[in-house]
Amino acid sequence: MPDMKKIFLLLLFSAFFLGSDAIAQDKEITLESILLKPEFSSAGLPDYRSMPDGIHYSFLEDDNSINVYEYETGKPVKTLLDEKEFARLSGIEKPDIRDYNISGDESKILITTDVERLYRKSIVSNYYVYDVKANTLMLVTKNGKARAAEISPDGSYVAYVADNNLFVRSLKSGDEIRVTKDGEQNKIINGVPDWVYEEELGLTKAFEWSRDGKKIAWIRFDESGVKEYNLTYYGGLYPNESKYKYPKAGECNSVVSVHVFDIKEGKYVKADIGADPDIYIPRIQFTPQNVLSIIRLNRLQNREDILFADAVTGATKTAYTEEAKYYIRESLDLTFLKDGSFIRISDKDGYANAYIHSADGKVVSQITKGAPGIADLKGVDEDNRTIYFAAFESAPYNRDIFSIKFDGSDRKKLSVKEGFNNALFTSKFKYYILSNSDANTPSAQTLYDISGREVKVLNENKKLKEKLADYTLAKKEFFTFKTSDGVELYGWMMKPVNMDGTKKYPLLMYVYGGPGSQMVLNAWGGNDYMWYQMLCQKGYVIACVDGRGTGARGSEFEKQIYRQMGKLELNDQIEAAKYFGGLNYIDKDRIGIWGWSFGGYMSSLCITAGSDYFKFAIAVAPVTSFRFYDNIYTERFLGLPKDNPSGYDDNAPLTYAEKLKGKFLIVHGSGDDNVHYQNTMEFVNELIKANKQFEMQIYPNRNHSIVGGNTRYHLFKRMTDFIQNNL
Repeated sequence: MPDMKKIFLLLLFSAFFLGSDAIAQDKEITLESILLKPEFSSAGLPDYRSMPDGIHYSFLEDDNSINVYEYETGKPVKTLLDEKEFARLSGIEKPDIRDYNISGDESKILITTDVERLYRKSIVSNYYVYDVKANTLMLVTKNGKARAAEISPDGSYVAYVADNNLFVRSLKSGDEIRVTKDGEQNKIINGVPDWVYEEELGLTKAFEWSRDGKKIAWIRFDESGVKEYNLTYYGGLYPNESKYKYPKAGECNSVVSVHVFDIKEGKYVKADIGADPDIYIPRIQFTPQNVLSIIRLNRLQNREDILFADAVTGATKTAYTEEAKYYIRESLDLTFLKDGSFIRISDKDGYANAYIHSADGKVVSQITKGAPGIADLKGVDEDNRTIYFAAFESAPYNRDIFSIKFDGSDRKKLSVKEGFNNALFTSKFKYYILSNSDANTPSAQTLYDISGREVKVLNENKKLKEKLADYTLAKKEFFTFKTSDGVELYGWMMKPVNMDGTKKYPLLMYVYGGPGSQMVLNAWGGNDYMWYQMLCQKGYVIACVDGRGTGARGSEFEKQIYRQMGKLELNDQIEAAKYFGGLNYIDKDRIGIWGWSFGGYMSSLCITAGSDYFKFAIAVAPVTSFRFYDNIYTERFLGLPKDNPSGYDDNAPLTYAEKLKGKFLIVHGSGDDNVHYQNTMEFVNELIKANKQFEMQIYPNRNHSIVGGNTRYHLFKRMTDFIQNNL
């Protein structure tokens, strides 16, 4: 007969722990735990820098030392820079090292300290060059901080930009050469981009060394004709004003030119980039033969020319031209091979694919073909005639890593798990680090050798995964539906756990929707994901749909919004709301939407032009008319305002202010250099004219990201309260 006392104690013991687990599983997620403590931070992979041999990496330690480790074992091999020695040589007691770059022969290290951010990507800082063998340190600049410093390929010089002028300094003699002398604030820039090139063409540096280190080429920006925008910063008795050049749609751009300087000869040459001043030069790059390649785009960005310039005479020839039905988007970067041939990405066949061009520019062959195309080119191994790339093959919301030979053969899938995969290849393609996450699982990174053998797991995000196990979390699930006009769209949804089948739930939609973007991704969503989990706990369903114009589905799907940006995107968010409203667990009268930047533009359209379908909206840093936004981005999709006024005005929230019916919260940082505070002010004026009530939250001096101190917590607390009070 069983011992009833033992059974009773066992049952009591089990109930206690099961009950404890149940309580733990029902733990409440709070905004404080997400943004203030924070408890759900994801551990990323440390910044491993592959050494030239491909089997070792360098790493900047917390104590500012730079050490070298072995990939296979993780064992330390040597110290390249000791923090105490750097402090002694520099005379700085507590150096603030933010970045470093090692020269190709590993003899010198360019060290970045005391960083000040300018715009989204650009910085000014102090730069030092440390000679590893001689144990000497040189402060690169003589008069204050500089930008974009870079050591020449032969390790003889360092180039940098200060006061809008390009300088070259000898690392042997210490002599400084002032390459340009005409640099002037808000007028002439040499060697670094103007604001709009940085924001929209991805440049932070606009100079390039020749492969032999004997010449340096740069882009000169004459922004004299570009109109200024004023930013007001609060905090003193009298606010400060900052002026910078910002070309809005239809307005004048910088006039650019390309120049080459021969360091030893002291000679200058200007490259012939054509007679039309109204163009873009998004990239310059020297070939292995020291020929200067120049990418030229016309103002409408539907024609791209690849020019090859003689670095001695400046004479150019057009090696290749591509024209697009809509606009050129994928093909600004060239990967040159040793013989001067190059690999380029183009979507001219309807999908982004890789092509090999001969040294004279002609297309030799197409490496990848048709759908699904390439999401990102990850590396080119010339010795083994192989490229590595990411593609959305299994579904638009997944990313996988592949390899393929130059001739299009031997295509292999390298990623092993479904979800969002990324890969970082080491020098000489000895190893690669594969990063994987999915919509409900934080990222993990694993080291593989190039044969595909798993070497070791580098990061499992174990701490975060254990933390998440303490909660009962909603699953982010993917789905598709067809709109009334037969367009299939992809989306994700998160539902409250243990939903009551007799109830209808309020729905919060999230939208971005900008051209080529994707928000429906099988990837870990970080703090946003946890915020949505918190809202699910409070009884909300969360959903997101990528409409027409978004990426990963080919050029026609993405580019059909050309000259009518906002029209199809709004239609598809309305179709999504109608679809959700037809589900038996969604309350069609309690559907809200929110978005940031282009998403703020979309949510503003939804609550005005689409107000019949949405009860409320939150717009953070919204564009309210693309007449106010920069020209490179806007004209790429809408053309010039004078040629397409209806494309600008028919799809602007400003136009539909009088149609606002639901609850509306508009948020902006007053120091936003990207989407100007002007957008909100002009929209507010129209809402007032139409006698429409709304709520507004302004963050003084904050930029487009709206961060700093408690700012992000304050913003999400404001939005959470607005959701709970109005949805």
